[in-house]
Amino acid sequence: MSSSSSPMRTQVETYIRNLQNEIVTSLESLDPSAPAFLRDSWIRPEGGSGQSCVFACPPVPSSQAPTQETETILEKAGVNISIVHGSLPPAAIKQMRADHSTMPEITEGSLPFFAAGISLVIHPKNPHAPTVHANYRYFEITEGEGNELGEKEKEKKVLAWWFGGGADLTPSYLYEEDAVHFHKTLQKACEAGNVQGNIDDLLFKSFKKWCDEYFYIPHRKETRGVGGIFFDDLNEGRHAKLPDTLKLGTQDDIFKLIQSLGNAFVPSYVPILSRRARIPYTEHQRRWQLLRRGRYVEFNLVYDRGTKFGLMTPGARVESILMSLPEVARWEYMSSLPEEGSEEERLMKVLKAPKEWV
Repeated sequence: MSSSSSPMRTQVETYIRNLQNEIVTSLESLDPSAPAFLRDSWIRPEGGSGQSCVFACPPVPSSQAPTQETETILEKAGVNISIVHGSLPPAAIKQMRADHSTMPEITEGSLPFFAAGISLVIHPKNPHAPTVHANYRYFEITEGEGNELGEKEKEKKVLAWWFGGGADLTPSYLYEEDAVHFHKTLQKACEAGNVQGNIDDLLFKSFKKWCDEYFYIPHRKETRGVGGIFFDDLNEGRHAKLPDTLKLGTQDDIFKLIQSLGNAFVPSYVPILSRRARIPYTEHQRRWQLLRRGRYVEFNLVYDRGTKFGLMTPGARVESILMSLPEVARWEYMSSLPEEGSEEERLMKVLKAPKEWV
């Protein structure tokens, strides 16, 4: 458990609030003439609160549509935090036990929980600029019944806790130098986490492999993007997906790793967005971008565990959960894209056979 005088839930809440502000400020400064992010604070009646910071431009008549030179860099984006508590219903417990070995086993009833996290998705307008997703979260199960988070609840024994998260890049057009930059930045953040036994980048390599496996779309036989990192159920115990030689350490040690990775988001992505956001593009390239966004929607609604858990939780804030979906997507019956030898096909080869970028 945490050796700090503050409970881990308090430390995580403070961190994600600061990180949210840093990321939103960075994105806004990249396009000062664009509308500011909408900052929407909310209260969950069943327990907890959060803030959704969302970017979206209102639709305008085609006669007033901006040109490529004047359009906003972002088409849709969201940087959300939530700090919630309550009771996990049996359906959510059943789903989560499959992925979290430390969860208490119960035959009936609910379990008190606390969850805090930051989740973001950035969909740029330009097809040459990649979509990015990142999520870092803390979850704990406590003893007892009920969902009131008063002083008595804060003092209840924590039965299980874990961290999860990751970051991944989803381009429509493959710029290998962008994929290398993104992965190198995350690799350095894993090194800075100072995990015992992290010889020869073992931690980053494990997280990268986990990412390629998680963001796979079985019915399409392709990955959602070019990878990044992904992990879940990180605690003081051994994890089946990690080599035995990796020692994650204490709760405080793992939280330091989470902070290192969270702090790496802006330097991993904003330079890429900055250099791709104003490249001229064609209607053909926009069409391909929207087809790729269709794949993004398919994964998020069919396979993503976070989306499923969120929609199963009583009092779920659906607007925030579905914030990850792009504003516009496209599906074509038996699409003629990608054409053989095209830039679109070059991307597909990587999505069919994930590559090691560093």
